[in-house]
Amino acid sequence: MNITTINQVPLEQVALPGAVGCAYRVAISARDGAENFAMRFFEVTPDGQTPLHSHPYEHEVYILDGSGSVWRDGQEVPLQAGNVLFIPADEKHQFKNTAVNSFKFICLIPSKFQKC
Repeated sequence: MNITTINQVPLEQVALPGAVGCAYRVAISARDGAENFAMRFFEVTPDGQTPLHSHPYEHEVYILDGSGSVWRDGQEVPLQAGNVLFIPADEKHQFKNTAVNSFKFICLIPSKFQKC
């Protein structure tokens, strides 16, 4: 069993084209022995966004704090703390911060797709 606090996990900038003001922490991954899931914490600054992208795996998202939007089927859908999302494999999506405070969310993906 591993127990830590999120602030002990290094904060890394999202270095993909189209990402603005977006960083994440890989809280749990294969490096911890997780065979099935990786847990990541994202922080998006005001006016920041993830890139518009898709990938060959599903992920589950829980909005922790702030408000923003997710691009789905060609439109932006508002999000707020407490929302839960399931994003199927290969579905295009993008998160944006639409508020003046940080937009924070947890994202789970299959462990084999997370680089340690």
